[in-house]
Amino acid sequence: MKACESTRWFNKPLSKKFVFKLAQTKEELEACFRLLHDEYVRAGFMKPDPSGMRVTVYHALPTTSTLMCRYGERVVGTVSLIRENGLGFPMQRAFNLSKILQPPGNVAEVSALAIDSRFHAAKSRTMMPLLKFLYEYAEYRFDTRHLIIAVHPEHIGFYENILCFRRLECPPADHYDFVNNMPAIGAHLDLEKAKELFFKKYADAPLEKNLFHYFAEAALPNGQFPHQRFDATTDPVMTPKLIDYFFNEKTKIFSTLDLRQIQLLCTVYRSPEYQHCLPQLPESALQDSVRDRDRRYPVKCPAYLQISQTGDASSGSVDSDDIALAVYECSEKVFYAHADRPLSVGLSGKAVLELGANGFERCTLPVEVVRLGRHSSRAAMLRIRDIPDEQWLRFIRALGDDNKPLASEIENGFRFSDDI
Repeated sequence: MKACESTRWFNKPLSKKFVFKLAQTKEELEACFRLLHDEYVRAGFMKPDPSGMRVTVYHALPTTSTLMCRYGERVVGTVSLIRENGLGFPMQRAFNLSKILQPPGNVAEVSALAIDSRFHAAKSRTMMPLLKFLYEYAEYRFDTRHLIIAVHPEHIGFYENILCFRRLECPPADHYDFVNNMPAIGAHLDLEKAKELFFKKYADAPLEKNLFHYFAEAALPNGQFPHQRFDATTDPVMTPKLIDYFFNEKTKIFSTLDLRQIQLLCTVYRSPEYQHCLPQLPESALQDSVRDRDRRYPVKCPAYLQISQTGDASSGSVDSDDIALAVYECSEKVFYAHADRPLSVGLSGKAVLELGANGFERCTLPVEVVRLGRHSSRAAMLRIRDIPDEQWLRFIRALGDDNKPLASEIENGFRFSDDI
C-alpha cells in the first residue's frame, strides 16, 4: 500500500534489469521455491524445511504456473497460479468456494506470493509489476476469469482497497493449515469486471496513482510471455527430470500423497517416460482409475452443437437451433464445454469445433451429452459416439506432443477438473 501511495515510480518505466516471466528451468523454479521458503519462514507461514524450499503437490500439476521477477540474475519475486484441477484448490481446505466455482469462466487461485525482503529495491519496484504480469497472464494466457486468494488479515486491506478484491461470503479461517495454521481471509476478483471496478475507483486519480491505466492500458515491456501452442491454455513445465528432482530427490512430497492424489498424477502423466518418477499405484487401483481414462488436455476452442438437420455444418453457418459451445478440455473420446443455454443428458447431434487460428481447420463429430456439471447444466461432458476422424486424432496427438507446435501439426494434416 505504501508502494501505491508513492509518486516516485508508479506508472514510470522500469529498469531493463527487471524481467517478468514464467519459471521454466530447474534453476528458475528452485530459485522461486527457495525465495518462497525463506519469506514464508520469516513471516511464520511455515516451519523451515530441510530442502530449503517450499514446494507443494500443486506445483507438480500442468495446471499450475509459477511466475517470477528477476533483477539481473537474481530472482526477487514469485507468485503461482493454480487453476482448477482434480485436487481442488488449497483454499478449499478452509473456504466454501461453491459460488465461485459455478460456470462460466475458469477459476485460478493466486498462491505462493513472495517478494525478497533482503532486496531493498524489490519492495518498492517489484510488487505491482509482478501483479500486473500475473493479471495479464491469467486473463490472456491462462484463460482465467476468476481469481481467488487467501491472505493474512493484516494484508486483506491491500487486496480490497487497492486491487478491488471482494471478500468471500464464507467466514474467515482462524487456523488455515496450508500456512502453518495462521488466520486467513478469502477474497475474489472477477477479471471480466475488474477493468470496470478499476475505472470507477481510479478514473480521476493522477497518472502516477491510476491503477485503471496501469492494469488496463499501460504496457509492461519487461514481461516475457512463453511461446504457447494455439488452443492450449496452460504452460506445463514439469518434465520427468524436474518432477523427480523436486518431488523425490529434494523433497519427499510424493511419499506423503494419498491414493486419490496418486491416481490423479498417474492420470495426468500417462506417458511412459514419467512412470519412473511417479508414486506407484496398486495394480487394482491402476486398472480401475488410470488405464481406462484418456489423458485430458486444457484447450480453448469455439464450437457449436447442431441438434437439427437445418444448416450445413461444413459451411460453418450456425442455425438458430444450434447451441454455442466453448470447449475447455478434451481427450480422444470426450470433450468438456460450457454452453450458452442449459443442456440435458442424452441430447445428441453434431459438434463442430474450430481447431486452429481463424477456424482454418474445422472438425465435425457426432456427440452425445453424457454428464452435466455439478453446479450448472450449462457445463457438460460430451462423448464422441463414433470413431473420431483423422483431423480430431491429429489434434489430440499434437496436444500431447510438447515438442511439436500445435498449429503446424493441424496444417499438416492441463485443467483436470472433477467438476463434471
